[in-house]
Amino acid sequence: MGFSVLIIIVGIAAVVASAAQKQFARFRVPGMAAIVLGAVLWIVAAALISVPVGTVAVIVNRFTGLKPDGLLPGTHIIVPGVESPFFYNARLQELTLSRRGEGGANIDESIKALSKEGLEISVDVTVQYQIIPSKAPIIHEQIGPDFETVIIRPQVRSEVRNGIGQFNAAELISTKRKELETLIVKNLEAAFQKANIDLKAILLREVRIPDSVAKAIEEKQTAEQRVQTERNNRDAERIRADTAVVKAEGESKAAIARANGEARSISLRGAALKSFPQLIQLTVAEKLAPSIQTVMIPSNGNFLLNLQDLTRPAATK
Repeated sequence: MGFSVLIIIVGIAAVVASAAQKQFARFRVPGMAAIVLGAVLWIVAAALISVPVGTVAVIVNRFTGLKPDGLLPGTHIIVPGVESPFFYNARLQELTLSRRGEGGANIDESIKALSKEGLEISVDVTVQYQIIPSKAPIIHEQIGPDFETVIIRPQVRSEVRNGIGQFNAAELISTKRKELETLIVKNLEAAFQKANIDLKAILLREVRIPDSVAKAIEEKQTAEQRVQTERNNRDAERIRADTAVVKAEGESKAAIARANGEARSISLRGAALKSFPQLIQLTVAEKLAPSIQTVMIPSNGNFLLNLQDLTRPAATK
């Protein structure tokens, strides 16, 4: 465009110079040629538009209105002066509403709402969305380029407030946070689809409750943990007591079993001695043999050994 305008200016200057100096007729033809060439280049440059990657162009005709199809990335031809392009970002976009403001600005844009019990809850939220490229002409016709201000922000604030109102404050910072996200996503998806926008994700970055409520919840949790610890200690004592009882019962049964075994052994041994009296002599001899070398036997005592058996081999020999 700038090069073609420069050519036109040069051509006009040539024509003016030619008119001022009629005696130099040979300059008229080159001047006209420069004007025509500049006009052609301007028309060609105005007719070509380049749509960047990640962008969709919506074309509006002065006479026929909005064209139904958007232009995808690439180079396209339009009618200069009659058709005008409007460019829309078709990439994934992100909106953050927080107490620090978007982009770190010192503006509180966090969402404030009342919980189920009427406590004020403050939430920082990030929304990721993307326009449907094929629906860009409809977005341009129904909403316009400022769809984030018209649709995204108010819908996010509305659905987050509605979702928070269905939960207690304690639930929002403990067990119900994920459930709140799911509820908000479900409601926002329906609202965004009507505007031809895809909701990709919604992230509850921080949920803040009043300090007094947070302290009360913390004290309650501490008390519950203390009770649970005491309960665990009692359970441990009960287990140790049960283990001791089982051990004592086992030892008692073992003692009874040993006593029964010894009684049975004594009974069997008594029966054996009654049937074989010689076993008494053998047992005594076995006990005395390792340590006693000489045995003094009274003349009138009972003999453990048969002396005749001891002397018989010598006589025989």
